[in-house]
Amino acid sequence: MNDGVNGVALAVFIFFFVLVTAMGFLAARWRKAENEHSLDEWGLGGRSFGTWVTWFLLGGDLYTAYTFVAVPAAIYAAGASGFFAVPYTILVYPLIFTFLPRLWSVSHKHGYVTTSDFVRGRFGSKGLSLAVAVTGILATMPYIALQLVGIQAVLDVMGVGGGEDTNWFVKDLPLLIAFGVLAAYTYSSGLRAPALIAFVKDTLIYIVIAVAIIYIPIKLGGFDDIFASASDKFTASGKGGVVPDSGGQWTYATLALGSALALFMYPHSITATLSSRSREVIRRNTTILPLYSLMLGLLALLGFMAIAAGVKVENGQLAIPQLFENMFPDWFAGVAFAAIGIGALVPAAIMSIAAANLFTRNIYKDFIKPDATPQQETKVSKLVSLLVKVGALIFVLGMDKTVAINFQLLGGIWILQTFPALVGGLFTRWFHRWALLAGWAVGMVYGTVAAYGVASPTQKHFGGSSDEIPGIGEIGYIGLTAFVLNVLVTVVLTFVLKAVKAPDGVDETQPGDYTVDAGDPGVQVELPPATAGSSH
Repeated sequence: MNDGVNGVALAVFIFFFVLVTAMGFLAARWRKAENEHSLDEWGLGGRSFGTWVTWFLLGGDLYTAYTFVAVPAAIYAAGASGFFAVPYTILVYPLIFTFLPRLWSVSHKHGYVTTSDFVRGRFGSKGLSLAVAVTGILATMPYIALQLVGIQAVLDVMGVGGGEDTNWFVKDLPLLIAFGVLAAYTYSSGLRAPALIAFVKDTLIYIVIAVAIIYIPIKLGGFDDIFASASDKFTASGKGGVVPDSGGQWTYATLALGSALALFMYPHSITATLSSRSREVIRRNTTILPLYSLMLGLLALLGFMAIAAGVKVENGQLAIPQLFENMFPDWFAGVAFAAIGIGALVPAAIMSIAAANLFTRNIYKDFIKPDATPQQETKVSKLVSLLVKVGALIFVLGMDKTVAINFQLLGGIWILQTFPALVGGLFTRWFHRWALLAGWAVGMVYGTVAAYGVASPTQKHFGGSSDEIPGIGEIGYIGLTAFVLNVLVTVVLTFVLKAVKAPDGVDETQPGDYTVDAGDPGVQVELPPATAGSSH
């Protein structure tokens, strides 16, 4: 690893960082609204984004620093089992094609800003809405932290901040500066900032991947040598080779399926979706987003390239930045580092906005100040977006960086438990609200307790997201097991509660609400009841 500062790479990195910072602040004037004091404008970009803006925004949202750092790092450490991220991004698009257009339509019709807004309107339950909101916030926090870990990994490899013995303030100052800039332009421009910056981020990523997948194998002697080096490493380590034995198949399959079900339950995925201007924009995006899966498959191969290049790091998160440092000319290493850094800033901004919207609409307005005006909602959401980033920053600075991915996977276990209420509610009103709440609670408790009991060589608790599946005996993804228990409890209790005629809540939606589009005659966005009549 470079002991000094890589000045050329750092200069290129700073250039792109300054560029996107300027774009972040200028985004406040992009598609400027007549009234900026509403969550529709600050938190959803005025629901005005077309196909390509939405595509870049969703790509910037879903393919993050986790993509660039953690996926190849998993392959660097564990072999082909780290490829689970590729099939799950393939599985997810047919899935979301079935329900995202319905969610967009009903949200457009009723002015819903969050998934919890929909759950409250569909099932007439503030308690269930609160559960979904709290889960979303909890699951998003470690995800934001992972983006900051990505930035810090790049800074470490460039030699910025000094070594481990450096004063903590000096060491973390670059990350604090990046955090401050991110917080400032998110507060100022809302969702428009990451939407605009996503163009730069995705362009850089595609350029870096295209160059890396051609240039690095040429320098390493070709893919035959790369795979041979990886095979030798994993055989020598006792892992049986690049491909894990049959015992890992259940883990691989359940992790891929569970992750696919969970991906669009995250608040930031829904925030980017609801910012679209029409139902057709969503449908078109589900057909072109798989282009990112192709990129992800190529990106994952960098883990094997790092092995072949002889990269030795104690923290696997540094493997790919170090590979770029070793293999690329300094100026292009700076471009690659900028791609990772900006690849962290874009989703971190969207995630903090999404979490803030959940707090504002489904905690602050529902339980603290029901008569909040749109201006008050926007102000609270801006402040909470800052607090969410501070929480993520504390997590990064105060904990071992190697646990970031495991806490993000724990967030996946949690967010998957909102699937029955959200996706189930989009297609049927049969589930009882209390049954959904009980199923959510069972899934959350089981998932958390099971994950707590998983140990790893570096952690006594929360050392992974896989454990023995009860009744089957195979090792599988805890989140999927918790989800199955969640559904079973929900179905059984729904039968019981309907049999005793428990009050079922009021559904404020109509069947036609799930298929309307922005251009349909006579369709107008309805404000939630507490907002109607408020001054704009």
